[in-house]
Amino acid sequence: MIVSKMALASVLSSECADFSLDFRQPFGFNCGPGQSGADCDAAPGDSVSFSVKNPMLAGDDDGVERKIEFLHGTTTLAFKFEHGVIVAVDSRATAGSYIASQTVKKVIEINPYLLGTMAGGAADCSFWERLLARQCRIYELRNKERISVAAASKLLANMVYQYKGMGLSMGTMVCGWDKRGPGLYYVDSEGNRVCGDLFAVGSGSMYAYGVMDSGLRQDLTVDEACELGRRAIYQATFRDAYSGGQVNLYHVHSGGWTRISQEDVLMLHQKYKDQA
Repeated sequence: MIVSKMALASVLSSECADFSLDFRQPFGFNCGPGQSGADCDAAPGDSVSFSVKNPMLAGDDDGVERKIEFLHGTTTLAFKFEHGVIVAVDSRATAGSYIASQTVKKVIEINPYLLGTMAGGAADCSFWERLLARQCRIYELRNKERISVAAASKLLANMVYQYKGMGLSMGTMVCGWDKRGPGLYYVDSEGNRVCGDLFAVGSGSMYAYGVMDSGLRQDLTVDEACELGRRAIYQATFRDAYSGGQVNLYHVHSGGWTRISQEDVLMLHQKYKDQA
């Protein structure tokens, strides 16, 4: 997780950023070729227009523009099981080798039935997922029903795809519950969108995958699933220097999402060391 709020502030204050409302042009939320409306429930018509001229590029003395390089340090995890979706994340934010914060909230509560995780640039993830929350609310008001997880993830992918190659850094998971049941999608700043049952994103994801591969079953109870997600994030923080702080755990079910726990990794280390 990279702290880039100062970078976003400089973009917003510069003359090259133009965030305006254009009530004549509909916002492009197309599902793409070959996709049916069942996979993308969003309706076009919200006229938000964003015009940014290379905000993340800086010219050097030789006149060549070079991108800011992000080091992706975090561990976020989400998986589906019989009783919904478990979302588990750490809370450490880093700027290179510097630990900037130990208490970052890397789960964005989009609405009572949708959650988004943050990995990459903190400003990018926060900005685009909060914009997604706005679009989901507009959809709900227009259509008198909640947006599906598939459509919400498609909205996010379409929005960031317009800025592909402009320096965005975002790898997020959109998790929720709709009339089809639990939903889990991975979306990144390149516009990629993948549906799946298990995703781990960040520098500690390989360690988290190792724990998940040894313990994930479809018939897990809620307590077992929570313990598995908690242990996976703890093991990642133990092995990965860029992950740490606290383990935040959420459970998404038919009644919405519930925040299960927030535990310091030091306390978890003592707990699991005694169990070994």
